[in-house]
Amino acid sequence: MNARLGVQMFTLRKYTHSPDELDRALAKVREIGYRSIQVSGFGDISPETVASLCAKHELDIGGTHVAWDRFVNDLDAVIAEHQLWNCVHSAIGMIPPDRYLTLAGLTEFLVELKPVAAQLAEHGIDFSYHNHAHEFVHFDGKPWLQHLLDEAPADMLKMELDTHWIVAGGGDPVPWIHQCGERMPLLHLKDFTVNGDFKRNFAAIGDGNMNWPAILEAASQYPINYYFVEQDSCYGEDEFVCLKRSFDFLTAQGLN
Repeated sequence: MNARLGVQMFTLRKYTHSPDELDRALAKVREIGYRSIQVSGFGDISPETVASLCAKHELDIGGTHVAWDRFVNDLDAVIAEHQLWNCVHSAIGMIPPDRYLTLAGLTEFLVELKPVAAQLAEHGIDFSYHNHAHEFVHFDGKPWLQHLLDEAPADMLKMELDTHWIVAGGGDPVPWIHQCGERMPLLHLKDFTVNGDFKRNFAAIGDGNMNWPAILEAASQYPINYYFVEQDSCYGEDEFVCLKRSFDFLTAQGLN
């Protein structure tokens, strides 16, 4: 597998409010063995400081999650940040579902995305869509996410599938990976267990119920650049310990 293994920094959001906190967090990420991060959930830290700290800890910025309103209203600054970080993969963590999660909303989103994606592309940056569970609501017999893939050309919109949220939405990650693999530079790896109330709890990769052999085998067939580990909650356990378990499991599967 050629994809680089990194951390989705939303996992560590309580440790990234200030430059000093981020410095310590990135040191621990690199100590575990990760080589990349996806920027998300940072406090008021300048892009220049983020770049400097990542260079200090020999971590590349493989991707970002940027709020949709910044793509629409602050795109020049978004592009400048990505250029500073030598990052060519931007993504939207979530578009406002109340506004866009209908077929009419899908059309509105694609109209807004077209000039954004074109301007990003002029600077060598692509745009990926990151799913949650709500994109699997059906309209006219198929999930909203399928409508998005059917209507958005691959040169305008890439995909950043989230394995956990596909399952939460009632899907199977393997066929979705096969459908999106050629247009998917980023992949989110996320696991879950089932608690005593039959609810999903986020878990370190390999600790839960996801079918990782099948998922990783499917993903290995495509030119994915980065696999980002994310654990939305660790339920009081040390986040770095959880990230270490995920790292150990995934490197044993051949990722690095």
